Amino acid sequence: MPRQARRESGTGIFHVMMRGINHQNIFEDEEDNYQFINTLDRMRVRYDDEGNPCGSNCTYYAYCLMSNHFHLLIREREESVGETVKRIASSYVYYYNRKYGRDGHLFKERFKSEPVNDMAYFTVLLRYIHQNPVKAGIVERVKDYEYSSWGEYDGSVEPVFQICNTKTVLDRIPFKDLEEWVNEPLADDVCCLDNDNERPRLRLSDDQVWQQIIKYAGVSSSSDFQKLEKDKQRETLRTLLETGASVRQLQRLTGLGRGIIQRV
Repeated sequence: MPRQARRESGTGIFHVMMRGINHQNIFEDEEDNYQFINTLDRMRVRYDDEGNPCGSNCTYYAYCLMSNHFHLLIREREESVGETVKRIASSYVYYYNRKYGRDGHLFKERFKSEPVNDMAYFTVLLRYIHQNPVKAGIVERVKDYEYSSWGEYDGSVEPVFQICNTKTVLDRIPFKDLEEWVNEPLADDVCCLDNDNERPRLRLSDDQVWQQIIKYAGVSSSSDFQKLEKDKQRETLRTLLETGASVRQLQRLTGLGRGIIQRV
C-alpha cells in the first residue's frame, strides 16, 4: 500500500513525533538529551558555503524529549519540515551509534506529523507536549522536567541557551494564563499523534515502567538489568507485572526473552 502524503499546513506549523525503532530508548542519559537539544539548535539555522549563518530552516515553539520518542512543535521556513526532521535524525543517529558502538537504524523509518492550522489547537499542543512527562509519571509538575522547552517559557533557561521562539507565543498569551493552561491536565481523550488517534489504554507507559525498573532494580540500562542476579531479576519482573507492565513492554525495556518473563 502506498504511503499517504503528509497533510499540508496553512500556517507552516506542524506537530512532529518520532519514536525509536521497536520503541527502543533513544535517550539513555543526560548527555544524550543535551546532545539532541544541541542538534535541534544547529539544524534550525541555514549556513552558507563558508559556514556563516544566512537564514532560517525552521522555527521551534516547543519540544519534549522522552526516553523513546520526542515531540516538536515546529514551523517550516526555508526548507520543508520533512527535510529538517531528516537532518535532525541523521545527525543524532550518527552521534548515538558512535557513542554506543552500534550500527543501523535508531528511529522508525517515517516520523509522524500533523498540521496546526489555528491558535486553539496550537495552544492544546503546547499543553500536550509539555504535559508528557507528567502523564508518564516521571515528574509531578511540568516545570520539574529538564528535557522540555518549558524552561524557556518560565525563564529558568538562560536566553543564550534558548532555541524556541517563545516571544511569538507570549505576545499573544500572557505567561500567567499560559502557565495555568499548561498545568491544567488535558482530558484523557485528547490524543495528539502519540496514541495513533486512539483512546489511551489503561496500562503503564514505557516511561512509567522504566522508572519502576530503576526504582526496584537500581539499574540505569537494559544491559545492567541483564547482569543482575537471577533472583533479583525475577523479583523485579514479578513486581512490574503485578503493577501493570505488559510482557511485551518488559521485553523491549530489559532485552530479556518472552519465555523468561512469562515464567517468573
